[in-house]
Amino acid sequence: MLVLVAPGQGAQTPGFLTPWLELPGAADRVAAWSDAIELDLAHYGTAADADAIRDTAVAQPLLVAAGLLSASALGSPAAFGAVAGHSVGEITAAAYAGVLSEADALSFVRTRGLGMAEAAAVTETGMAAVLGGDRDVVVAHLEKLGLTPANINGAGQIVAAGTMEQIAALEADKPEGSMKVVALKVAGAFHTHHMAPAVATLEKAAEALAPADPTLKYVSNKDGLVVATGADVVARLVGQVANPVRWDLCMETFAELGVTGIIELSPGGTLTGLAKRALKGVPSVALKTPDDLDKAAALIAELTA
Repeated sequence: MLVLVAPGQGAQTPGFLTPWLELPGAADRVAAWSDAIELDLAHYGTAADADAIRDTAVAQPLLVAAGLLSASALGSPAAFGAVAGHSVGEITAAAYAGVLSEADALSFVRTRGLGMAEAAAVTETGMAAVLGGDRDVVVAHLEKLGLTPANINGAGQIVAAGTMEQIAALEADKPEGSMKVVALKVAGAFHTHHMAPAVATLEKAAEALAPADPTLKYVSNKDGLVVATGADVVARLVGQVANPVRWDLCMETFAELGVTGIIELSPGGTLTGLAKRALKGVPSVALKTPDDLDKAAALIAELTA
């Protein structure tokens, strides 16, 4: 079974959207999305620097737009048995699974990004990845420092979130058995109580949505469960911003479902990297540029023959 995955915030790099805009019709689609959400996606995806696209209100719509463009280039969703997204990537996944229209996905993620940016501005917060170490030992150490294990990604990676003072304390005193602590290119302590104000904002935005039930198995990063209804998907998207991401449980579900291949949407690399360590032997393709589409097509053809 092929699984499609969509990356979350921090995967963006300056100019990463440039080659995708060269695909037929892509520039027009991005221009229409930009007008609809009042954000120049083409500018931020091609000409803006790292600091500009680190802004939560910019990064999130940009990632969903890139995910939707690369997903369209793959063709019909019928080749895939399941879909999942990491953090904001869940919105891309929801659109690919038919839960949300592209217009609704872009509108919702724009509201999400603005709401989380506003919440992040209340207190100076951040996130850092802890690489290596026993999961229970790492989690206990983070909690001792007042940090939240905001992303339990599996494959020896846990992302801590909290105030910048708490992050600095972690960098000075890493958990026993861990190799290193790496600060992430994000602008707040996402998936923690610091994001609670954004939940209320999204609850209101969700009232305008008319979600359909997913056409693919939709694996939620809240708990790794397969979600059957569109209403449940949206409810999870709302609460997700203040709850930890359990990507480790998503990968366990992929294994239980019989995953035979993984394709990661643009800007790919992060989730396929985790899969190579946690789902050994499962072939994967990360869509970094349109040049990777041929490799993805070959994997799809091989696994659906």
